Amino acid sequence: MRSLARAVATVSLALAGFAMVATPLRGVPGRDRLRQSRGVEMDEVRYERGEAVGRSESGPYRSEGLSEGGPYLPVADPWTRAAPTRPVRLPGDHVSHPEYRLEWWYYTGNARGDDGRAYGYQVTFFRVGVDAAPVNPSSFAVRDLYMAHVAVTDIDGRRHVFADRLNRAGVHWAGARIDRYEVWNDNWRVSLDARGRHRLVVDAGAFALDLTLDPGKPGVLQGDRGYSRKGQDPGNASHYYSLTRMPSTGTLRLQGRTVVITGNSWMDHEFGTSALDAGTRGWDWFALQLDDGRELMLYQLRQADGTPNPFSSGTIVDRDGRTEHLKVGDFTVTPGRTWRSAASGATYPVEWDVQVPRAGLTLAVRAAVDAQELRTRRSTNVTYWEGAVHVSGRDASPRRPSSQPTPVNGVGYLELTGYSGAKMSDVMR
Repeated sequence: MRSLARAVATVSLALAGFAMVATPLRGVPGRDRLRQSRGVEMDEVRYERGEAVGRSESGPYRSEGLSEGGPYLPVADPWTRAAPTRPVRLPGDHVSHPEYRLEWWYYTGNARGDDGRAYGYQVTFFRVGVDAAPVNPSSFAVRDLYMAHVAVTDIDGRRHVFADRLNRAGVHWAGARIDRYEVWNDNWRVSLDARGRHRLVVDAGAFALDLTLDPGKPGVLQGDRGYSRKGQDPGNASHYYSLTRMPSTGTLRLQGRTVVITGNSWMDHEFGTSALDAGTRGWDWFALQLDDGRELMLYQLRQADGTPNPFSSGTIVDRDGRTEHLKVGDFTVTPGRTWRSAASGATYPVEWDVQVPRAGLTLAVRAAVDAQELRTRRSTNVTYWEGAVHVSGRDASPRRPSSQPTPVNGVGYLELTGYSGAKMSDVMR
């Protein structure tokens, strides 16, 4: 699920793997973001009853509210919707899918530096379709918006830094290719090298990453062979796959120091044209890498009354890459200790108990650092928590050679949305 966002026109983001929203109108919410989005040059901007109204080379625009998580408009055709009949093929589907309105490429990882310290990182690229068929087909027409979030956690130093940006397609400030895997937002970029490895290069000024990620295990098709349904309407879905254990190495620059880091990463890629069911407050998404060679992905969609949406689901990935799909009744995630952000006022559960009875797993998931909140006012205007976690617990699976429960540990990433601001179903409608 992960992370999320979308549009010059209007942006709202979801993260961990669900979606974002952009209006078919031409416009970017907020005077600051109008100025930050190079290439969307506005001739005039004014405010009427809380809405940003203006005119650009592409024509008039009007935002639909400037609150946290807004503005937004309902999804409209002619965008393609995810369908179970559409196969997901790898590595071909790493590329962009501009016929779908929402798309994101998401990477997280836990690593150890040559300085002996532990680090975590997140890099997410978002594409949001604004106008499937611009009236003006020139390179200045705004067909897509591109957003990106990057973050680094110095776990031993208890420090978390992040950056975000918004750019438009058409003039090469941002884009995603359809003939090969390459996505970029200014000088932040992900691509495949000649050996099929993923290359992540990000320079955010205060920190930078230059990483090479081996694909590792075979790709995991989430949901029903890559069709991941999120709501009552079958079209409220995405095509979703993951690379769950990618051996990674490279350099990290932080606080003026450059260290060589080595670890494992996780990649998610989703594309679709969807919304969440009304009343969906947010979601809690887990990507866990266990030291016994297995991985566990879980997401819980939270309804307004706090109960899980019936389309919450997950996947267990075995050591050899075999997968087992989990439905909402196959697992429980129970929140524990919370942390309150002084910056946003939001309160997040940063400790969780996870149980997957059919796999014999009982796990404690704990934030490696409490303060891993992102406030993305330069791009998607959504505040959420995304950070490195430690995992400990036991495996009582009948497939174990021992009759006694076996200790299991691991690392991972946790994404928490809908704890600050509007319900995500309102953000992404």
